[in-house]
Amino acid sequence: MKIETLTSDPRALFRQWAGVDCELCSELGANGSNRKYYRLSAGDKSCIAAVNDDVRENDAFLYFSQALSQRGILVPQVYAVSDDHRLYLQQDLGDTTLYSYLYSKRQSGDGFDHEALQLYKHVLSDLVDIQTRCSDLDFSHSYPRPDFDAQAIQWDLNYFKYFFLKLLYVPFDEQLLENDYHTLIDYLLDGDCSSFIYRDFQTRNIMVVGGQQSVSGHRSQLYYIDYQGARRGAPQYDAASLLYSSKADIPEAIRRELLKHYVDCFFEAQGAAFQERNTKESFTQRFYAYVLARIMQAMGAYGYRGLYERKEYFINSIPLAVSNLRTIVGKLPQELNIPHLREVFDAIINSQLAIGGQQPAAGGSATPHSTIPSDTLTVTVGSFSYKKGLPADSSGNGGGFVFDCRALPNPGRYPQYRNLTGKDLSVIDFLQKEESVSQFLSHAFALVSNSVKIYNQRNFSNLMVSFGCTGGQHRSVYCAERMAQYLRENFDCHVVLHHYEQD
Repeated sequence: MKIETLTSDPRALFRQWAGVDCELCSELGANGSNRKYYRLSAGDKSCIAAVNDDVRENDAFLYFSQALSQRGILVPQVYAVSDDHRLYLQQDLGDTTLYSYLYSKRQSGDGFDHEALQLYKHVLSDLVDIQTRCSDLDFSHSYPRPDFDAQAIQWDLNYFKYFFLKLLYVPFDEQLLENDYHTLIDYLLDGDCSSFIYRDFQTRNIMVVGGQQSVSGHRSQLYYIDYQGARRGAPQYDAASLLYSSKADIPEAIRRELLKHYVDCFFEAQGAAFQERNTKESFTQRFYAYVLARIMQAMGAYGYRGLYERKEYFINSIPLAVSNLRTIVGKLPQELNIPHLREVFDAIINSQLAIGGQQPAAGGSATPHSTIPSDTLTVTVGSFSYKKGLPADSSGNGGGFVFDCRALPNPGRYPQYRNLTGKDLSVIDFLQKEESVSQFLSHAFALVSNSVKIYNQRNFSNLMVSFGCTGGQHRSVYCAERMAQYLRENFDCHVVLHHYEQD
């Protein structure tokens, strides 16, 4: 039962709730927030204390916690709230987020396997439940506004303009940019916008509770947190947040499968009236526009938290967001007429500042030649087609390793693989079974490892590693993906991955 109390001291509030003195109080990290979190415990009693001076934001969290729970959504229970609403105690759900659970699986060599796929489908089904069951909530409790409307979208786009474009010195025409902003906003809002949207629906805000075995088979083990920004809006936004989260590292073919699963579930849940007014094709096209809006919002956050506040985690997320941007630009609907924004995106995608991450000077403005961390080696790994020639080295070092994959078994010779790429599971399975591919990669790993060690010792800044095959579609893509994964898991270096033909 929730307790209202005058105290704003976490230990005192814990004593009032638990009936015993707190024995252990430890501060927890909160990378993207000004809130402070503490774990307090004594004996078998444990909770998480949240301290935040933004009372309206706290009240939004408290309202949605109660409302979501009443509709059967698994969210943390609120135990106690201080009288000034600057402090509250909530259920301790442990330390395992879905992100950390999936990351540990990748570290153990499982990669994006069947269980990971089923987990994402499970989460997307839960998302549909949340969006539909909670669409009738009282959104007057939302903070800072009840709807993800034109004003709210404009705020996100301005975040991108002022904290990403300007801090990275990406050139743009203010008026042309604003014109395209209005076009994008009109397109985004020309659809159903009556769902509950979470606003930050991603694997770091999903907790794995009650053990880590066969998670995908037990719905009760996934809890949802950090929904204080919830409001009414278009359902595609939350799916975009999950599937294109910068560090999710979901293969593009898997993203397409997951998106289809989400769209099918959402249309089934909405019923005949919704299906008469909407088509899956138009819903999916608008999804990709929301992916774009979400990436722009994330870039603004990375610029503010990383370039301005100098938090390394967010700086390291910039190249991943650029990679997502590169992927999504080609998927935008043709009728979305935003010519200047497309020019800005091209500038970002081809900018070494954006690819490498950027450190602001002391006064908050970016300096063109400094990266964070300044002594970190950037390894650019890429796949290409020999028919188009060798890729250029934009670092100015004249190139690096080039591995010829054309002697390897070619999945493209078989009809069932012809329209797939080296990111698709069936192609991955095909190549993983070939001993010659394993030997080829083993030699490539050994050669590149030696250079990475020496480059790090000598504080070199850039190394380029390229894999080529006939079409730049199957073998080279697979090998580049494996090399990037190997380097990220074994070395302290920043890895940028390009698939020149596919991108």
